Amino acid sequence: MANTALITGASSGIGLELAKIHAQKGGDLVLVARSKAKLEELKQELENEFNVTVTVLPSDLSKPESAQQLFEQTEAAGLQIDTLINNAGFGGHGNFHERSLEDEQAMMQVNMVTLTNLTHLYLTGMVERNRGKILNVSSTASFMPGPLQAVYYATKAYVTSFSQAVAEEVKNHNITVTALCPGAVATGFVAAADLQGVEIFDKAKTPKSVAECGYQAMEKGELVAFNESGLKFMLNWIVPFLPRKMYLRSLAKRWKKPPSNL
Repeated sequence: MANTALITGASSGIGLELAKIHAQKGGDLVLVARSKAKLEELKQELENEFNVTVTVLPSDLSKPESAQQLFEQTEAAGLQIDTLINNAGFGGHGNFHERSLEDEQAMMQVNMVTLTNLTHLYLTGMVERNRGKILNVSSTASFMPGPLQAVYYATKAYVTSFSQAVAEEVKNHNITVTALCPGAVATGFVAAADLQGVEIFDKAKTPKSVAECGYQAMEKGELVAFNESGLKFMLNWIVPFLPRKMYLRSLAKRWKKPPSNL
């Protein structure tokens, strides 16, 4: 049975590794990211190595119209999306009142709005066919508020909540929705969010290991997937019982960048 996966943020990091896993299993791909050159390079690599068909659709997902345009492109090309992987997302570091509102709005658009729009657009067809899988890349950040990452944490809280609710709604249509909630990952996210030197990333996991965890969880139809058992225990059994103000102070301290030597 054909299994074409559309993956956003596919040019690097977790998205690139997810694309490799899907291709290795014989699935065709629709790759989405801003960089056409990186996507074309990945397309050539995957088609040559795994004998799959890869379609490249460059897109800036911070644009409100991006999801509808992607949907229309796949429809026009006769591409049936059996698996949707909403991986694209980014963060930003600093006090909310000091950060650019434009940057925060773009973050909300990519992390929440475009993800929601793509899910709605492709889920309709999945329901009609009575099958499908969706993987939304969220974060352990979704389980708590995040000083110095206020909007990012809030967007991921939305993704995890949204994913579980939709999963319940479509479970009788042979469709699963999984929220992947990794801890720190060694990707371009660190540089993009200006997080160099932040303590939390000292023991970051590899994108490949996180992708493998997420893909396996999606195949099993799990609701929420953690890439580290210790994080799962902490978030479920420790964090909820800590005094909120104490935990916020601790988290803010961990997100602070070390002083510059200049």
